[in-house]
Amino acid sequence: MPKYEITPRISFVSELAYNRPDAMAWVTGNASNPQISGLVKFYQTSPDGILVEAEVFGLPNIQTPDSSDFYALHIHEFGNCRGNFDNAGGHYNPENTPHPDHAGDLPPLLSNQGYAWSSFYDKRFTIEDIIGKSVIIHSGTDDFKSQPAGNSGIRIACGEIKRL
Repeated sequence: MPKYEITPRISFVSELAYNRPDAMAWVTGNASNPQISGLVKFYQTSPDGILVEAEVFGLPNIQTPDSSDFYALHIHEFGNCRGNFDNAGGHYNPENTPHPDHAGDLPPLLSNQGYAWSSFYDKRFTIEDIIGKSVIIHSGTDDFKSQPAGNSGIRIACGEIKRL
């Protein structure tokens, strides 16, 4: 029988269950999607990296029984979530890399009848880097190739990232 080894997952589960995030974005929908709301939390971890947890309610497929859809999730340059979220700028991309290698390119949300939960580990940014930026949810999935932003559709939800 193999010896049980502690992996980073063990510390990540503990982080999510028992610790307060270092930063958070309260995400709300645009005028066409006012039912969208959720939290995206950012935890500084050891090894050096960021654990991200997203929980979102009211995504557009909520009325379709047994439906699932992908929605692009990105960090954008500015924390301005007024209007149609265009003032949030482009993807956060401090290294000026092509899509999908921007620091702001995050894994897509998989929504099941309007609800999505996701958690992942990332080493491309720090808490300090993202304070004052925004989390944007797009109307479609990211194709992971189109430039400059993955052809992910319109911006349907936005939240400014704030330190806690």
